[in-house]
Amino acid sequence: MTTRLFDPRSLRWKVAALVALACCAVAAVIGVLVHRTTAQRGERAGRELAASQVAAAQMEFSLTGERPGFADLRTTADLPAPLARAVADLRAPGSYALWYDVKEPNWYWLWAAAPVGDDRVVVVRTDMSAEVRSLQLLDRSMVKAALAALLVVVPAAALGAERMNRRLRHGSRTARRIADGDLDARIGRRGRARDEITEMSVAVDAMAAALQARLAAEKRFTADVAHELRTPLMGLVTAAGLLPEDDEAAGLVRTQVLALRVLVEDLLEVSRLDAGAERARLDEVPLGELVAHAAGQADGGTRLRLEAPAVVPTDPRRVERIVTNLLANAHRHGAPPVEVTVTGTRITVRDHGPGFPDDLLADGPQRFRTGATERGRGHGLGLTIAAGHAAVLGATLTFANAPDAGALATLDLPHPPARELTDPCGDTRRDSTGAMKA
Repeated sequence: MTTRLFDPRSLRWKVAALVALACCAVAAVIGVLVHRTTAQRGERAGRELAASQVAAAQMEFSLTGERPGFADLRTTADLPAPLARAVADLRAPGSYALWYDVKEPNWYWLWAAAPVGDDRVVVVRTDMSAEVRSLQLLDRSMVKAALAALLVVVPAAALGAERMNRRLRHGSRTARRIADGDLDARIGRRGRARDEITEMSVAVDAMAAALQARLAAEKRFTADVAHELRTPLMGLVTAAGLLPEDDEAAGLVRTQVLALRVLVEDLLEVSRLDAGAERARLDEVPLGELVAHAAGQADGGTRLRLEAPAVVPTDPRRVERIVTNLLANAHRHGAPPVEVTVTGTRITVRDHGPGFPDDLLADGPQRFRTGATERGRGHGLGLTIAAGHAAVLGATLTFANAPDAGALATLDLPHPPARELTDPCGDTRRDSTGAMKA
């Protein structure tokens, strides 16, 4: 939770970053406008003051021949060069020249000069440092105010986005549950919001309901077909048994009827697994002996390797059915040698053929779909039944391709809890893996 809280990729912090960016942009625009307006007003006030003073000094000098106390009387040569050039360019009577003199940082003077004849000039200096420092203080105050606003707005935006973030996380968790097979999961409406997230939640729920209805219809159809075929199939099996033994056509009929019977039985088993009515009946089973029996019943040679097989509480019929189907798939679609290995509570079945097709590795086994043509023909029910029984057992059945070619199916049975069973002799105990304890 802490990692998610401070994840910069989270929508919460993206919203907060956008809000902070918007606040900074607004603060920058307002700050520039206020700065320029204040600076222009201060400059205009200084110009007006300097103009009025130099006009008053020029008039008093023309009337009395003496400068007033607030002005200086200088020659053009005594003026700073920029101001002297500006005065030299004056032509209209009563005009004046202005010049900003920066003595040091935060110290500004506004010079105003007007000629009064005989190369003499009245000069008035106005101190503009107070206005400049006031403008700088205003800039700092606006920056501090913007930072203070960000300290309030960004956490508020993150908290405001958290509710939306929770709704999205709930929706993603529900979608993953639906993808994992929990078709009863629904996002539902959370709160009174009528926004895009609500629309997405309604759409996902509607999609899950439609998918659930279609899958239920498919399961009902599979079960109905299997049940409807079972009765006429029994008649076909009986009739095929009455055909002559030495007739080639009769043998072909019996073979096809047997294949049809196996298909119908597989369909019935799939329908029972789909209905979720299957329950495991647990017994203490020596896994090595069980797999050895299943390997001995399989068609074709199978290499068996036992590496400390465990004694596990499981349903032996279902485990044997899984191993039998995996071996049948390996012999039918793979290439010899076919190997089955028991290591603890893990059973692996491997062949040396072309391997599982990519769609099976990506989506798992699908009924009536065998994948790549090089793996032969079939109904695609064997692996589907094996996966269904593994789910009933709470086991994990995975499919992969070996690095040096060949299909590799792995069944991981649940590890039994550590238990100690009293030996009849009373002095020796055996744990759930079958190992002896002193």
